[in-house]
Amino acid sequence: MVTKSEEEQLNRLEAQVDNAGGGAWEYLCLVRKLKVRRPDKVLKHGLAILNDSKKRSALGTEEWTLCEQVAVAAMDCQSLDVAKDCIKVLRKRFPDSKRVGRLEGMLLEAKGLWAEAEKAYSSFLEDNPFDQVIHKRRVALAKAQGNITTAIECLNKYLDTFMADHDAWRELAEIYVSLQMYKQAAFCYEELILSQPTNPLHHLAYADVLYTIGGLENLQAAKKYYASTINLTGGKNRRALFGVCLCTSAIGQLSKGRNKEDKDSPELQSLAVAALEKDYKQRAPGKLPLLTSALKSLRVSS
Repeated sequence: MVTKSEEEQLNRLEAQVDNAGGGAWEYLCLVRKLKVRRPDKVLKHGLAILNDSKKRSALGTEEWTLCEQVAVAAMDCQSLDVAKDCIKVLRKRFPDSKRVGRLEGMLLEAKGLWAEAEKAYSSFLEDNPFDQVIHKRRVALAKAQGNITTAIECLNKYLDTFMADHDAWRELAEIYVSLQMYKQAAFCYEELILSQPTNPLHHLAYADVLYTIGGLENLQAAKKYYASTINLTGGKNRRALFGVCLCTSAIGQLSKGRNKEDKDSPELQSLAVAALEKDYKQRAPGKLPLLTSALKSLRVSS
């Protein structure tokens, strides 16, 4: 996950390159390092370097890294002729490279040649069943064709081997949520919280899923995870603050005062309401009456 300081650094470099034309290579290196997607910028600035013989020769062996980066960006931008030219150069330089083979498979995807791409990926996996990139390409291929069932199967198979891949768990969880398979999504978020317990986004997503499933036990757990999100973000996550209020209201309606633990713990909801009111006063004072009305409708007040 890109930090705020890294994002600011990237934006500064991007503005510098766009306005002054200098620092393009540094910008492209940072995009690779942070693993962010800026295909239009990468294509523009990468081609400017590759098409300048002096700048290109100054890269040394990094020329091939840039060719690969531009090829991927070109496919994202549907500039398939550019991608094809870059891959052709790489294939000539590295005739037996599996990495170039992956790019060729991606180009087949970009052209919509699904069967050919699947055949190429299956061949790669026969040679190396532990190629993570190819496994992920198969997931992307299935999703591109709208075959969500196959995408789920591929992700589950992948996670049987690569259980520490947080991005894969998150992607699987998001697919399950889109299909309203909330119990399966909850399992994915539990795995993420176990492996990254200080990431507030996992706590928040898990709380949302538990709240959606509903029922007294799930609502009580959702409230706890909204609270942990608030704690991990220093009280600045409005979605979690609203979540506490929603859970408090729903728990009250379901338990009708019978739940002693929640009845005797009004402090959290009061703090959430106070934090929301303070935030609205600072950021959107004109909408404060709407907030107050909404919280009253939930029978939640400070």
